Amino acid sequence: MSASTRNIIAWILQVLLALASVFSGYNKLAHISTIIQQFGNIGLPAWFAYFIGGAEVLGGIGLLLPRTVRLAALGLLIILAGALVMHATRIPGGISHGAPAAIGLVLTALLLWLRRPAPSSAPTRGQKEALGAH
Repeated sequence: MSASTRNIIAWILQVLLALASVFSGYNKLAHISTIIQQFGNIGLPAWFAYFIGGAEVLGGIGLLLPRTVRLAALGLLIILAGALVMHATRIPGGISHGAPAAIGLVLTALLLWLRRPAPSSAPTRGQKEALGAH
């Protein structure tokens, strides 16, 4: 895959994941009393509802900033993995209701792969020695 194609796919994913993340976080914060109750029902403290809602909004914004895209994606990946674990173990309805988190997890992992750092073209010290350069 060419670098240009990889970049286009990454930007499409970044925008879609950013919209989904900001929407999810905003909904948590806009309906915080309901979310606190839901979190409490599965054994999570009230402050965690604020934390997750805020982290989703900030993570979504971070996906749109080139300098923070990998950090934001990593943070969202952790949140999505946690959501899947909670759906599988504590949330009534089980993992089948965690499909959006599963899809988000896969797409965020794909984004991290697409935005991986490019390999360095500068030779390493070992390569220089192998070539006889000093």
